[in-house]
Amino acid sequence: MERSGNGADSDPLLFVYGSLKRGMANHQELQGASALGNARLQGLALYDLGPFPMAIACSEPGCAIEGELYRVSAALLEQLDRFEGAPRLYQRERHRLSSGEAIWVYVGRARQVRHVKRLGSGCWQGPAAGFRRGGAPPANALPPPAAAPEPKPPTRSAASGPADGAAAPPPS
Repeated sequence: MERSGNGADSDPLLFVYGSLKRGMANHQELQGASALGNARLQGLALYDLGPFPMAIACSEPGCAIEGELYRVSAALLEQLDRFEGAPRLYQRERHRLSSGEAIWVYVGRARQVRHVKRLGSGCWQGPAAGFRRGGAPPANALPPPAAAPEPKPPTRSAASGPADGAAAPPPS
């Protein structure tokens, strides 16, 4: 694995696993990138930080994360470094897919997730409802359940009398 460089690749491949995926809040940051499909990356574990996940190096057998692969320009990769807070929040690292293709991926540090839940599936499905903070839900989210209609009060016609069974007052 290589640490982030100057992004000098002519057409770098980028693996995304969180808020940059299709249907997630920050996917628009990949505008101009070419989607190449889903991918699985060995050697990383995924942690749910609430509004976004973080991948961390993992040496346990079977550690892998699920994500999407994009072909990006070197200029877009540099923009994404700023967006992802690299090198302070994340490090952009070079990894290899099982096919041997070299890809870039944003990886955090173990100390950043020491009190955070690990996602055993290796797949982040989006932020918990409490972390949407006024933003729109992901495009792939299910709509909220429809509210039950309010019950209507009983209606009375002049011929039926009061609803409580008392005698109707005489007409005036």
